Amino acid sequence: MVAALVLSLFFAPQVEHQKHHPPRNPEEYAKILENPQRDAWQKPHEVIQALKLRPDEVIADIGAGSGYFARRFAHHVKQVFAVDIDAKLLAIIAKHGAPNIKNVLAAPDNPRLADASVDTVFICDVLHHIDARPAYYAKLTKALKPGGRIVIVDFFKKPLPVGPPPAMKLSEEEVTAELKAAGYKVAETHTFLPHQYFLVFKR
Repeated sequence: MVAALVLSLFFAPQVEHQKHHPPRNPEEYAKILENPQRDAWQKPHEVIQALKLRPDEVIADIGAGSGYFARRFAHHVKQVFAVDIDAKLLAIIAKHGAPNIKNVLAAPDNPRLADASVDTVFICDVLHHIDARPAYYAKLTKALKPGGRIVIVDFFKKPLPVGPPPAMKLSEEEVTAELKAAGYKVAETHTFLPHQYFLVFKR
């Protein structure tokens, strides 16, 4: 969940992804994350509709970056935890966010969420940046309330016009196997995103 690399410079050519250098400052990076062109393929409205969020729900956006999804979630749920390891990006969320968004400055190996505090863990285009994922899944499990879910949206492991090169990606099968080993099964699969798989896991 290296925040400065969360989405791997979506709008640069693939050769730039291979260089994998982050922008020079958070403001520059936020412009990449918030580029209006992203909406056409990320389909945030459709993603949120598919999640069927409840008004009393608490959602943790892991690798929230500049708040692309966190701000949108805030209109639909009771509480959003915007989790990231970059304090400067979290400051951008605080500047432009909503009262029910709480920033959480995490560690690369720890989301720093309280036990049984979250209904939904949402991880979009970030999972491949998390090292030691089995241990990280265990921490997420502790943070989930009974009946909670983990939602993974990530790039297909093949060449695409957006996202990192295939070598950096995790396939849908890899993610499913990892979550199965952590005690989860696929509860829902959505197929409307052109470049990404969209999986919902439950215990």
